[in-house]
Amino acid sequence: MPKVMIVYASLTGNTEECTEILEEAFEELGAELEVVESVFADPQDFLDYDIVLVGTYTYGTDADLPDEIVDFYEELEEVDLTGKIYGCYGSGDTFYDKYCQSVDDFDEMFAKTGAIKGAESVYVDLNPEEEDAENLKAFAQKLMQAFGENK
Repeated sequence: MPKVMIVYASLTGNTEECTEILEEAFEELGAELEVVESVFADPQDFLDYDIVLVGTYTYGTDADLPDEIVDFYEELEEVDLTGKIYGCYGSGDTFYDKYCQSVDDFDEMFAKTGAIKGAESVYVDLNPEEEDAENLKAFAQKLMQAFGENK
């Protein structure tokens, strides 16, 4: 049974709702799971898990990382996650040019840590609809499958 850690940041509740969908999906798939808000998380904690995820929203017209996850993002680069499976997801607003940019920023940062991308990132326009929930469940399945293939 893989150990999964999800770290997330949510302002309006949209990314938190995505996280809850993933939490349920991973539990149904038999994973041992820990979910932590980004302000309480330390990237070093990822070392104790097999599958690591970050969920975040993108803030403002400049597509900034949310303030509450910036420290986590910067510290993540210092952690060697070689062999860990990772995934990124988050909410955004297609009104903005840089839709879900913070999700892409984390994807690039994870690549620097030596972690293995287990599934393509999931982007949710505002709050998750039924199709988004299905995409998030498939995302969890792909991450679990990647873990099975890489252990």
